[in-house]
Amino acid sequence: MRLLFLILLLASCRPADRAPSASSVATEPDTGRVRVPGSTLFYESAGTGSPVILLHGGNLDRRMWDAEFGALQRTHRVIRYDARGYGRSGASDTAFSAHHDLRALMDALQLPRASLVGLSLGGRVAMDFALAHPERVDRLVLVAPGISGGTWAEDADTAWLAVAREAAKRQDSVAVARAWLGSAYIRTALRDSTTAKRVRQWVEDQSPFWAGVVRHPDLEVEAAPPAAGRLAELTAPILLVVGTADTPFILDVARAIQAQAARVQRVDIPGVGHMVNLEAPGPFREALLAFLAH
Repeated sequence: MRLLFLILLLASCRPADRAPSASSVATEPDTGRVRVPGSTLFYESAGTGSPVILLHGGNLDRRMWDAEFGALQRTHRVIRYDARGYGRSGASDTAFSAHHDLRALMDALQLPRASLVGLSLGGRVAMDFALAHPERVDRLVLVAPGISGGTWAEDADTAWLAVAREAAKRQDSVAVARAWLGSAYIRTALRDSTTAKRVRQWVEDQSPFWAGVVRHPDLEVEAAPPAAGRLAELTAPILLVVGTADTPFILDVARAIQAQAARVQRVDIPGVGHMVNLEAPGPFREALLAFLAH
């Protein structure tokens, strides 16, 4: 996914049947900001119980987890946050590592351990964190995960990039964000009209992120060593959820995780693309809650 951003820069330079208890009603979340070097992270927290942190996909924000945030707070303390540069978090205008930001969030919220649920970009960050701090991770839910390092199958998805390049030349960050809607990573989530309306809004709201991409080089520092050569070191139980219609890159990464990590439970959802929780909310939530309940 980061390679796509670099191209732009070059061009512009539960079991389901559990009965709810009286205390299971969703409540208004606590919100706040955590300072990280050069920026801030906006977060929401709700519920009680073992902590679960939701990490969103690239070019989106914490709102992609609306349904899961509501469901998980009935049995867990659930936290979701906007990654640096996205949503209501601060800009990504200084060098940073996303898994270090996650550590800062957990430290600020006094969370010695948590289960991590990450989609795409969020999956990459979750793996990097789990490799750097295995003692702080209970369980990993990797949903169509990206990965740091390695050589992977090519997506060959260039149509949206041509539109994005032209928008980047004009320094039109909103148009760049809208171009992303044509990417294979997001367009399958637009098949349902209700979901499509929300997704379009979320994507367009990330125009400040794209303004940063146009303004300066990619400032995220990749984990060193990267996860690609260390998958066998992942010790936490893993739920790996993949849509069978996802991109070649994501399917390639999923095969590697399943082959090399020690404790992997894989769930494939037929006919679903990259945005698994939005495209198949029922099957995804069932697998998620069951895995976290054990």
